[in-house]
Amino acid sequence: YQRRVHGNNNNVTRVILGPTTFTRQDHEQIVLPPTPACVVPPRHYCEIENPVAKTPEGKLLMDQYGQAKVRLGDKEIRFEQDPFPLYPHEQLVRNAILPLRVLEVNTALRLKATRDFDDKVAGDEWLFEGPGTYIPRIEVDVSEEVVHATTLAPNTGLLLRARNACKDRTGIERKAGEEWLYAGEGSYLPGIDEEIVNVPKATILHDDLALHVEAIRNFTDVFGKKRKAGAQWLITSEDTESYLLGPNERLIEKVARIVLCRTHYCVVMDPLKNGKQMLGQKEVRRGCLAFFLHPGERLEQGIEDVHVLENEEALLLTANEGFEETDPTDGAVTVRKPGDRWMIYGPREYVPMVQTTVLERRHTIPLHDNEGIYVRDTKSGIVRAVIGETYMLAPNEELWAKEVPKVVSETLAAQGDPKAYLEKKSCAFKRDPTRVVTYSVPHNSVVQVYDLKSRKSRIVFGPDMVKLGPDESFTVVRLSGGKPKQANQISTVAISLGPDFMTDIITVETSDHARLSLQLAYNWQFDVKWGDTRAGEKVFNVSDFVGDACNAIASRIRGAVASESFDMFHKNSSQIIQVAVFGVNPQSNVPQPLSFKNNGFMVTSVDIQSVEPVDTKTRDALLKSVQLAIEITTNSQEASARQEAARREQEAKGELERQIIDDKAQNEKARLVLLSLQAESAAIESTGTSKAEAKALAVASEIEGQSAVDQAKLKAEAQQIASEAELDSKQANQEADLQFKAAMNELEITKSKQLAQIEVVKFKRSVDAVGKTTIAAMARAGPEMQAKLLKGLGLQGYMLTDGNSPINLMNAANSLTGQN
Repeated sequence: YQRRVHGNNNNVTRVILGPTTFTRQDHEQIVLPPTPACVVPPRHYCEIENPVAKTPEGKLLMDQYGQAKVRLGDKEIRFEQDPFPLYPHEQLVRNAILPLRVLEVNTALRLKATRDFDDKVAGDEWLFEGPGTYIPRIEVDVSEEVVHATTLAPNTGLLLRARNACKDRTGIERKAGEEWLYAGEGSYLPGIDEEIVNVPKATILHDDLALHVEAIRNFTDVFGKKRKAGAQWLITSEDTESYLLGPNERLIEKVARIVLCRTHYCVVMDPLKNGKQMLGQKEVRRGCLAFFLHPGERLEQGIEDVHVLENEEALLLTANEGFEETDPTDGAVTVRKPGDRWMIYGPREYVPMVQTTVLERRHTIPLHDNEGIYVRDTKSGIVRAVIGETYMLAPNEELWAKEVPKVVSETLAAQGDPKAYLEKKSCAFKRDPTRVVTYSVPHNSVVQVYDLKSRKSRIVFGPDMVKLGPDESFTVVRLSGGKPKQANQISTVAISLGPDFMTDIITVETSDHARLSLQLAYNWQFDVKWGDTRAGEKVFNVSDFVGDACNAIASRIRGAVASESFDMFHKNSSQIIQVAVFGVNPQSNVPQPLSFKNNGFMVTSVDIQSVEPVDTKTRDALLKSVQLAIEITTNSQEASARQEAARREQEAKGELERQIIDDKAQNEKARLVLLSLQAESAAIESTGTSKAEAKALAVASEIEGQSAVDQAKLKAEAQQIASEAELDSKQANQEADLQFKAAMNELEITKSKQLAQIEVVKFKRSVDAVGKTTIAAMARAGPEMQAKLLKGLGLQGYMLTDGNSPINLMNAANSLTGQN
């Protein structure tokens, strides 16, 4: 232990180190109470700030006042030694005793000199590499970070960078900022001026994989070749099994091997020949072949299939540049000029040359008698139709697309339905524009086809097939539709010859100004015989025969109704309209069909479907009269129904009363049977009850006696079991108490022995710790102190008493006077 005492007289603080007995003087002041001294165990150290100055022999240096000299601002590291005190101004850094740092294999400490010593200059940095124990020095600053070695697996490396100009572990001089690749196996501990940038992994190369690499700066690669900045090259498995990218290289991409089988080919752009890039050139490569694309090379259109042509196939080719072509069959040489077109016919295999381009693959087009295609000569521009034969386009021919109006396309899509034009449907039919336009004319219909080149038309009667030439088109007829009729509602190319009907709504006004809406249906037909071309042409003289006929008929009906009153027209509407439309033959008094001579259209009959007043008042009056007639008819029917219901009700009541009487008679018969059965049941019930009660009493008495006997037996057995259980329980409790008391007595004896042993050891250790001399000094301290006190008082003798014990003073006077 240590204690610091400050002297107020000389202003000096001294350290008292135990074991010793300290008596404080009046002018002294205890600055530090007894505290443990610093103990540095083996393989530990501590750092002292403001240490005391010592001689080379290890003795303290004192000033003239006896104060220990201190090196203020300095530090000192102390290792294993005897316990030592801390003098004034000395401080234990971090108040801790630290263990020495033990470094394992492949680890190191980063050290930095804070002052000059030995061969080190302040600012120097170096590594202390393990295995070993680092002995700290006050001149060295230790980084808390431990540098660990990097373990390199196969096919891995280290990308290092020099922080300062240095020499790496292989002995090569490196400049500050320089990067290099370390490729090896095992552990690598970077030097003090080295730092790890990355741990790259090598790329395993095989026959189907290569690396496309670019140089970042000028350098010499691992194969000893000088590379310039921006240069690109390919590394394959033939060069090395695995490759690590260095700091002067950049991976652009991993290149896969291109494999061409016998039926494949490719066109390589800018091929590499003899180490030189042939810019702007092409090269055709056909399988069986496997290769890598070198930097700068690229495929024009990827891997393509060799053109395998069958008997009915051909290729249309064009020349990109002038060249001479040799026929492989007969060896004939053909000179091709840029832009020439020719065809290669099958069966054969063909790989295009770099001077040619395949425009398209052509097939022979099989055509039925009713099928055809439009062919255009690219040299003359003439378009013709090829129908009913198998045809292969020539090199100077191409398919020509014939466009038709939307109405015609919808009509072609709805072929087979003669009334398809009456319903507007979305056209989902996709027509091939290069095919000859064919249209099946429906039965009893007529179509007009106009040739724009010859300016002539032809009529086709159905059923038949129309095939349009390149310059022909259908005559589109636009008819009125709806109710009432509106123009341009129906578009069609085929006109039905009838008979058919159409419906129209017209408004007329009577002589008494009653406006009526009439819905009329007309039966019509064309007066044209099948095959009569002239009559067929007349059909198309009127573009809208429906609207023209409806307007003419409506005009006649309005004139006829205007001269009749409402009542007269309401009674004779059919006759008035028939006469107005058809007139009367004066000879036969029979109406004749209404005929339109300009197109041969005839209306054969008129049907009145409905007559409705347009005026509201007239409609209401007509409605009331109709309702009144309906009400009268309804009332009469209700009266007849009520009479019939009353008759049926009377009949039902008679039937019901008769049924009630029959039911009562049946009920009385059943009641007699029930009473007889009840009497028999009562007799049987009284006899059976007495017998059952007697048997039940006998059985109950027997059961009661037997249960009493069983109950007595069970009670006796229960008492015996309870007494035995109680006896066993008492015996077990007594044995447990005896065992517990014996165990407690044993524990008390053991405890007393151990406490006595502890007291003996404690007293022995206390005596050993204090020491024999100290105990002797403590024993003498009391008498010696009393003697010194008496001596200080100048007393020759003294006597102390508590006043309770008597004192013998018989010889006191002699003792005081010193007489015997």
